[in-house]
Amino acid sequence: MVEKIRISPVTRINGFWNLEVDLDGGQITDARSSGIFFRGFEEILKGRDPRDAAYLTERICGICSTAHAIAASHAMENALQIEIPLNAVLLRNLSFGADLLQNHLRHFYLLTVLDFVRGPEQPPFLPRYESDYRLDRQETDRVMESYRLHFDIARLTHEMVTIFGGKAPHQHGIIAGGVTTPPTVDRIQKFMGSLETVLEFIGERLLPDAGLLARRYEDYFEIGRGYENLLAYGNFPVPGKESEYVMPFGVYIDGRIEEFNPEEIREHVHHSWFAQKVPKHPAKGETSPEPDKDDGYSWVKAPRYAGKPFETGPIAHLWMKGEYRRGISTMDRILARVLEAQMVGRMMKEWLKQLEPGKPVYRPYEMPEREVEGVGYTGAMRGALAHWVRFKGTRILHYQIVTPSAWYCSPRDGNGMRGPLEEALVGTPVADPDNPIEIGRVARSFDPCLACAVHLLQTNGSRKSLQIM
Repeated sequence: MVEKIRISPVTRINGFWNLEVDLDGGQITDARSSGIFFRGFEEILKGRDPRDAAYLTERICGICSTAHAIAASHAMENALQIEIPLNAVLLRNLSFGADLLQNHLRHFYLLTVLDFVRGPEQPPFLPRYESDYRLDRQETDRVMESYRLHFDIARLTHEMVTIFGGKAPHQHGIIAGGVTTPPTVDRIQKFMGSLETVLEFIGERLLPDAGLLARRYEDYFEIGRGYENLLAYGNFPVPGKESEYVMPFGVYIDGRIEEFNPEEIREHVHHSWFAQKVPKHPAKGETSPEPDKDDGYSWVKAPRYAGKPFETGPIAHLWMKGEYRRGISTMDRILARVLEAQMVGRMMKEWLKQLEPGKPVYRPYEMPEREVEGVGYTGAMRGALAHWVRFKGTRILHYQIVTPSAWYCSPRDGNGMRGPLEEALVGTPVADPDNPIEIGRVARSFDPCLACAVHLLQTNGSRKSLQIM
């Protein structure tokens, strides 16, 4: 007998999201991932000055805002053929690296750990699912101590973002043409001191805690495997080497790595609440809502590469780099994210040493009178992020964004293929339908951010006015 489980909204993620699964014989046999907010940023950007895109698109998400600033700036620079100064490359890498560390720390402790570790007997740790906690008392106390300590470390990473970005989230440091804040000896030293503290926590707390979960929950190396297709965009440009990235572009499909071809991307909307008739490349894509669509069940589109669903994220970054190729599963995703945090943190120390106070941080440019277009790719905290822009003079004519969460939280496409996260849930064992903790373990391993995937909500309720004195 098929039993349906609906979790709405899914908690301990960024944004608002529904998951519905079919359970038969103690295993998930089908799944549906639903983004419940409409995304409207592409329409908001039309007619605006393209130079504002870096700031405006940061508002898509408070967790990964720096990634959007970088993707938007790259799109402008691609359209205008701007090569930014070496200092600007380094400073972007450092600001983005600090924001990435913030995300990965929060994902492990704030969002993921409580799927595997029993928290204290008090709110906000209650209510909770009451099943399958495998750590003993001493191990639990150690991880929960790390949980409490991580808040100070995560706050420190945001303070690092502000050193070169002015504020966090939604920093002001990254713009088309470079950055706004030059390096000084004081800023470099302050950043380095904070980075050393963060790296110490990663080495002494984060890595051992992740290793403990991997040992106690070894079966999760076989659970949540999905399609096992990986997509990665280039991230962290190598200073002084144009078109070379620390985390390279790449596609892993059918057990082999292939070169990335941007023309292979299409967005399907057959089961999304959008009116687009056929799959389109994002450069030609539309954002036309159709909330009453019969076959729709999500505000997330279904991006596909070469006609197939792909997941992305730290595991894809490290896979293309050759640093992690153990497997593609729930626990592999968690470990890859932790390892990426340590790797990026160590690289940041080298980038700090390469900064040259007094050297340029910005390349001036002229806005064109003709129509131009460009694309900006980056490997965001959660994976493949790209912005496509077309503009003339100081007016945006067309803008499309495909986020990492759209790649893996997508619904079925026009061919009926499930999204990557939906597919990863199929086959997952659920011991107790009243305590389906296994669903959250698989789903949160992707680090889903539905704030990035969808944005505006239509309500039919009453309206109230509130005056704040």
